[in-house]
Amino acid sequence: MTLRVRFWGTRGSIPTPGSNTVRYGGNTPCVEVRTDSGWLVILDAGTGIRELGRNLLERSNGAPIKGDIFLTHAHWDHIQGIPFFAPIFGRGNHFTIWGSESLQRSFDKVLRDQMSPVVFPVSFEELDATIDFRGLPEGTPTEGTGYEVTAFAVQHPGGALGYRFTETGGKGGSLVYVSDNELAAHPRYDSPADWRNQMVTFVRGSAVLIHDTTYTTEEYDHHRGWGHSTYAEAVTLAMDAEVETLVLYHHEPRRTDEQLDHHLALCRAMVKDRGSSLQVIAAAEGLTLTL
Repeated sequence: MTLRVRFWGTRGSIPTPGSNTVRYGGNTPCVEVRTDSGWLVILDAGTGIRELGRNLLERSNGAPIKGDIFLTHAHWDHIQGIPFFAPIFGRGNHFTIWGSESLQRSFDKVLRDQMSPVVFPVSFEELDATIDFRGLPEGTPTEGTGYEVTAFAVQHPGGALGYRFTETGGKGGSLVYVSDNELAAHPRYDSPADWRNQMVTFVRGSAVLIHDTTYTTEEYDHHRGWGHSTYAEAVTLAMDAEVETLVLYHHEPRRTDEQLDHHLALCRAMVKDRGSSLQVIAAAEGLTLTL
């Protein structure tokens, strides 16, 4: 029993195509997950979902495409790929879009508004695929098609969720996906005093943790309250929670491939200095993992 993961978008905030982002990629967040039975789960719908959609059509050989799309939140870089996701224009295809239970109506409205005639030539109502919206309760495991998912409220302006996925009845490890999250305390979030301890519990023992590593420690001093974490904070969280593999994610738009190589090396050196067995890798478009 396994979960298979493939990265289609790894960049935060805005797409960054160009010669300096070829290896790690310039598309905004999108991750494909497949259960052991082949059921499709998509994590976030940034510009990376466009290429995923093309790939799904090629693999389908005309058969209906069905799956679940989990949105961490509705900020632009996490939904901007939906109007260009080709399978939503195909009759017979069916997608359920999941998000925070408290923001379900907001998700529905935001996704429809981004395809309003003022800003896009095709309206949401003209899509041929069947699209449902579902709210996910926080902290309560929910059964999907061959998997179980639990949501956790993270620290990000406007609210956001992290997700933990486990194969139903499987012996494989858990996948935790936290695209946007500020691990340091900040008054704007009004989080409980033990929020970080709850975060460690949520992440604990996962086989793979995909976590926001937007900033260096020096950069973070100028971006407190913006909803993103540093490399060092994510590494510390992963070690505290005894995670097997940490994937550095939501790369800062200005970060070049060479700079990401450098920060990855620093993260690995930090792990070595602590005597931890944590493995650290950086998310790159096309990277695949099995857990």
